[in-house]
Amino acid sequence: MPKILVVEDDIDLNNLIRTVLESKGHTVFSSKNGREALDALDSANIELIISDIMMPQMDGWALLNDVRQANMKMPVLLITAKGSYDDKNRGFTSGADDYMVKPIDIKELVLRVNALLRRSKIANERQLKIADVTLDAETLQVTKGEDAYTLSPKEFNLLFKLLSYPGRVFTRFEIMSEVWGYDSESDEKTINVHISKLRTRFEGWPEFEILTVRGLGYKAIVKDDLHAAK
Repeated sequence: MPKILVVEDDIDLNNLIRTVLESKGHTVFSSKNGREALDALDSANIELIISDIMMPQMDGWALLNDVRQANMKMPVLLITAKGSYDDKNRGFTSGADDYMVKPIDIKELVLRVNALLRRSKIANERQLKIADVTLDAETLQVTKGEDAYTLSPKEFNLLFKLLSYPGRVFTRFEIMSEVWGYDSESDEKTINVHISKLRTRFEGWPEFEILTVRGLGYKAIVKDDLHAAK
């Protein structure tokens, strides 16, 4: 089960988030400030941090800075009463992966948490092999024999996502939230453009194909399933 650290000095909100996430199958650790959070990070393999910003002893900014300075790669979701553009900009440029403004919608929080965990899984799974094709997340390259193509980060993550779950249909909303981010200002046309680029780049490759599922989204079909899907 994913291990999530909730850092929030509002005990009621901390308990609410913990209860809801535990009901979704996550293992949740709670801290009331950044110092307690650092202790928790030393004692458990945390996969996601949800942190308030304004807290006593050590605030969310200092915690985020220490986490990134220590080269910890887990996603960080900031929750705060500060919702200005400057505050959000500071959060993202400091290394946060997502940002919610209080009062938070707990159902939306769950959606964001799930999306962050899925995106983190893509980043942590460094290689994927489909028959003779290798996707390398470190180099953003797709290789087959002597052929090697370097993709943009979004193109690579989109292809990696689809090929990680061959046959599964991903809605455009899922793709947007997991590859571009929940708050992205991009729209469905952006996804369509990236899908088109991938199809053009790998046209004729027999190992996989990206199919459109009308009214739903997209799915990837791998070698052994291609004939049956058509």
